[in-house]
Amino acid sequence: MITVEHLTKCYGDFTAVDDLSFTIEEGHVYGFLGPNGAGKSTTMNIMTGCLSATKGTVKIDGHDIFEEAKEAKRQIGYLPEQPPLYMNETPVEYLRFVGEAKGLRGEELNRQVEDVIQQTRIADVKNRSITALSKGYRQRVGIAQALLGNPKVIILDEPTVGLDPIQIIEIRDLIKQLGKAHTVIFSSHILSEVQTVCDKILIIAKGKLIAFDDPENLENRLLTPNEITLTIGSSREKAEKILAGVDHIADCVLEEKEEGMVLAKLKTDRENIYDTSRALFFAFAQENTPLLEMTLKKANLEEIFLELTETSEPDPAGGEKEEETA
Repeated sequence: MITVEHLTKCYGDFTAVDDLSFTIEEGHVYGFLGPNGAGKSTTMNIMTGCLSATKGTVKIDGHDIFEEAKEAKRQIGYLPEQPPLYMNETPVEYLRFVGEAKGLRGEELNRQVEDVIQQTRIADVKNRSITALSKGYRQRVGIAQALLGNPKVIILDEPTVGLDPIQIIEIRDLIKQLGKAHTVIFSSHILSEVQTVCDKILIIAKGKLIAFDDPENLENRLLTPNEITLTIGSSREKAEKILAGVDHIADCVLEEKEEGMVLAKLKTDRENIYDTSRALFFAFAQENTPLLEMTLKKANLEEIFLELTETSEPDPAGGEKEEETA
């Protein structure tokens, strides 16, 4: 659907987008994730033909956004971070204007305007002045204009910025619904938002693409070994002996807590932390040695996101961190 190859954008000596290459497939919701200033908006503006590139190519459904701009732009609905609304018009007036600008006329224009009003749930405010609407409703009007013309791809730049928690949930739900009929790409710097809504995640930092995978793989492909903390009801010597018989222990530190109790902090190089926790449980059970507590620490997408964006080294790895007590 969308192919980006070696995309670069420079402003003098500053490189805002640095040799980006990726492919967007049809029928998914993609999250474009990165800290403020990472190059997300610049990339989206180039992908939609609103900004030229220093070098590289962008093809939308086979059409080059620079060489075949008219054909490529027909496939795209775009909501910039600042919605291009005419504040003194009503949503109906504004949507009719945008529809006509996109070449819609007569009954087709009427039908599509009514359809996008229903899709974005703005029927109750369609005849109010846009200036009197809340920011949440203005965002919905902005999304509605992007839907006119029935584009294959919907691109939304930071669609939830500045919204209250209820409005954020409503916009996320709307994006999920749009993903059933369109390919949706939206940018955000909020990890929980991207995890909740997206099928695929692209992480960008300092203009570079540093990770591109689905959320599950980003959770499972870890940058560091998983960590397990054990509270063992035994002597240090006995705990050491039992742990020595368990495979895939990458590192282990033992600390005597009090008489008859040992704290063990270990790391496993197994991809599935539960395989190691299961082996530990049975190893101690066979020796009739009580495991008083077992805490698992899986890789955390937020921590990995911070590490990736700080180092900015391309590495398609990620994960979600959670602590579980068994």
